[in-house]
Amino acid sequence: IVVEHDRDTMLSADYILELGPGAGEHGGKVVAAGDLERIVKSNCMTGPYLRGDSFGAVIREKARTPGGWIEVLGAREHNLKGFDVSIPTGVMTCITGVSGSGKSTFMHDVLFRGLKRLLDRDFRGRAGLHREIRGWEKLKNVVLVDQDPIGRTPRSNPATYTGLFTPVRELFSQLPEARIRGFLPGRFSFNVRGGRCEACKGEGENRISMLFMPDVYVPCEICRGKRYNHETLEVRYKGKNISEVLDLPVEEALSFFADIPRIASKLRVIEEAGLGYIRLGQPAPTLSGGEAQRVKLAAELSKRFTGQTLYLLDEPTTGLHYTDVRKLLLLLNRLVDQGNTVVMIEHNLDVLASSDYLVDLGPEGGEGGGEIVALGNPCQIASLGKGHTAHCLKKYLEELENGNHE
Repeated sequence: IVVEHDRDTMLSADYILELGPGAGEHGGKVVAAGDLERIVKSNCMTGPYLRGDSFGAVIREKARTPGGWIEVLGAREHNLKGFDVSIPTGVMTCITGVSGSGKSTFMHDVLFRGLKRLLDRDFRGRAGLHREIRGWEKLKNVVLVDQDPIGRTPRSNPATYTGLFTPVRELFSQLPEARIRGFLPGRFSFNVRGGRCEACKGEGENRISMLFMPDVYVPCEICRGKRYNHETLEVRYKGKNISEVLDLPVEEALSFFADIPRIASKLRVIEEAGLGYIRLGQPAPTLSGGEAQRVKLAAELSKRFTGQTLYLLDEPTTGLHYTDVRKLLLLLNRLVDQGNTVVMIEHNLDVLASSDYLVDLGPEGGEGGGEIVALGNPCQIASLGKGHTAHCLKKYLEELENGNHE
């Protein structure tokens, strides 16, 4: 039994079970079940992708022009063979290649750490071996957006990570009931003594150590998971207290705070990331890697426009359905259109076809890798026919052209 979104894997399966129809509260039902023929004929979300009627790619009518180039000279960490490569800025670039070809070594060790040392005087990490990096002067920052959790404890959640919780707390502190009682914004924080439940220190649950087993979290018996004390919960906005607001899904919170631009703008970005179903106060450990990564992207997009930032992502489509891949691509395109650069390690053909530029490493893994196989846009890579990526990409582009893709 395999949880999978890959089309080739599903086409090879004996039996397919689709859950949905949506995510979060909108899911949890069996939408379709049966062999490939039944799934292809069904109206489930996966059917059109298996038939070749739909694709997750987002193809631009007009290609973007690079704003400049970052040159990495003499990359030779681990199995990298001392190659020179230029990466365009102001566009979306994918680093491709088989497993073990040197993609992670190049992006994490050489590119990220090498640029971080140049842009951040306080960074003390060791960069992967290389001779020099040129063309970085116009960059203001380099950000690695990975699938690591946004926090390790239930105290971290999407509202706190995206900065959404600050204007919400300020709103509650300005309500008549709060002003009469002298409640400041800190009163509505579950991290500060005063407004929080002291029995669970504002976590809503207590941790029980299980010695040789993972710790277990049980709901707080005093606040019953609400995180706040009785006095704080008496302050209400549109009939809801601060705990009930944190329990709202993003899509409901968007209509709830529609008349408050500071809050609604941040919520809108989270919803556009395809996360309208998650709750504002949902504990960080319950978010999947893909969800955590999209929360991080939403946090970046909700910041004041600065541009000139290089965003690095490591296989962001892992665990995403075709519809989610499309939402992710729209989100990444927004980052690029704001004057930023996106570079990511990726195998998903929808993403490769949607990118502006490809850096294909290989040709094989381990000692057989670490070299530049091909450089160029997706059509150029496919027409060159060098390496495994070109073969798969050529087949995909032909299917895309013959399909009903819009």
